[in-house]
Amino acid sequence: MIKKTYKSFKAYKSFTIIAAISLFLLSPFNHLRAQKVGFIASDVIREQFPEAQQADQRIRTVVEEWKRELSDLDIQIQDLEQDIQRNRLVWSDEEKVKKDEDLELLKRQKLEYARKRFEAGGEYDQTVKTIMQPIEEKIYAAIQNVASDEGYDIIWDKSVNPLPYTNFKYDLTVKVLRKLGVDVKKLEEELQQKITKDPRNLEKEGKSAPRGRSRQRSSQPRELEKEEVIVPSEPPSEGNQEKPSMEIIKEK
Repeated sequence: MIKKTYKSFKAYKSFTIIAAISLFLLSPFNHLRAQKVGFIASDVIREQFPEAQQADQRIRTVVEEWKRELSDLDIQIQDLEQDIQRNRLVWSDEEKVKKDEDLELLKRQKLEYARKRFEAGGEYDQTVKTIMQPIEEKIYAAIQNVASDEGYDIIWDKSVNPLPYTNFKYDLTVKVLRKLGVDVKKLEEELQQKITKDPRNLEKEGKSAPRGRSRQRSSQPRELEKEEVIVPSEPPSEGNQEKPSMEIIKEK
């Protein structure tokens, strides 16, 4: 339900985000430096953000009330249709006309009620916008703070505009949730697993390994220079049975 709740609101946000990014990318100053790009999953943020969940429940309550009223109209229509079928042969012409008019009136009331609540720009869209706008502003502010802290120029919402491939080490969803005060310990562990399993990240780790081995080999000659050799200070004479004194000479 929470995804459906934000559908119309996300459509408006999607157009705004795409327009802003397009203008930025086409800017004549864009070539001056490389842009740092990250991404978020706004649907995950809303599902994990308690205030968004509470707002979604409020919208659910309103919608369920509307559905109950529509269900009551359906029951009235069905009862009247059955009544007409049972008594059509015994009613006078005036009674038949009156009942048919009543039935058409109920059907129009149901159609008008549903259109007023659920058509584009109707009460449902207005209710979602009213309830969700403060939540969206908080989420947007958290995204801005993360972008400022981490030095990102562009943050893409893959929930609105899916991407064919994304390296999860650029996923800022968890950081945004942390800014919103959400406990993200489990999400951090899941994100780290995704980063570790990404072949692109494994490839980079594999390339860096040989450099460490080459540095170890290059250090071996230096260690040899420090080896000590023990030599006698003077050769032993035939008559002297004492052991000669020893001197420590470092090999140059």
